Amino acid sequence: MYAEFYGLKELPFALTPDPRFIYFTPSHTEVMANLHYGIESGKGLIVVTGEVGTGKTTILRWIMQRLDRTVLVAYIFNPRLSVTEFYQHLASLLDVQKWETKPELLVSLGQALDSRHSRGLRTVLIIDEAQGLSPAVLEEIRLLSNFESDTAKQLQIVLTGQPELRSVLNYPDLRQLKQRVALRCVIKALPNVEETDRYITSRLLASGAERTDIFSREAIDYIYRCTEGIPRNINNICDNVLLAGYAAGELTIGRSIIEEVAESFDMLPRLDWGLQTGEENESPARIFSAAGRAELWAAGEVERSTNLSLSDV
Repeated sequence: MYAEFYGLKELPFALTPDPRFIYFTPSHTEVMANLHYGIESGKGLIVVTGEVGTGKTTILRWIMQRLDRTVLVAYIFNPRLSVTEFYQHLASLLDVQKWETKPELLVSLGQALDSRHSRGLRTVLIIDEAQGLSPAVLEEIRLLSNFESDTAKQLQIVLTGQPELRSVLNYPDLRQLKQRVALRCVIKALPNVEETDRYITSRLLASGAERTDIFSREAIDYIYRCTEGIPRNINNICDNVLLAGYAAGELTIGRSIIEEVAESFDMLPRLDWGLQTGEENESPARIFSAAGRAELWAAGEVERSTNLSLSDV
């Protein structure tokens, strides 16, 4: 509805995990590097955690779209499976046929993995929302990690989930599984206003925006405070803000529209967000206006450039 009004070819802030809109923060880049290294090197079990809405599923889909066609991937996004359902789903995804019992399945799976591994081919099991897996299924995953050669794991397993996954792996009954984790990485929220600005700009450009100054600096600052840097929350508030801006005929989104939408979605900033333990709630107000901060940042850039030039002399 608002796309044409703001010069967009498509909606930039949909909540679906579309890999075309992926934005690479240092955190995302680190996770990508770990997954690439772990799968390519045959490390075995990789654990990726991140807060709700930080982009875990988007990363997984981006990677799966770019894996070589020789890589066989089984992607499970529903963790609420019994052991029997888990094996049925896994056999279907990995095209393991002609089995009736669990021992027959494991034999056939082992033969298929060994055959692929001997030809230098990778087989990957990716489980999203893994914090919801039952201890019984997690124990079966540990047993699957036993498929290995003398030098590498034949089945690469990636578990992604919310921070609660780390607590699950600390269960005493799952200590053997925890010991087999070869790589761990964390996807973090956007750390500051500047990164939030770049994130919003990236999505606008991916949507074919004719201009990227749709949101004022004050608006972006308040978006960061309302969303705490969580990409899904940013998408949600920006989508609704653009709709409200369109209805009001506002070509540039200011802070007042953000405040109205944030209030209706119960996303107003928490008073204690960003404070360290023991700090006073009455934190000092910002001493520079937006224009003053921009001027200060520009001066800082000039100073850094000057220092770099002097160091080259």
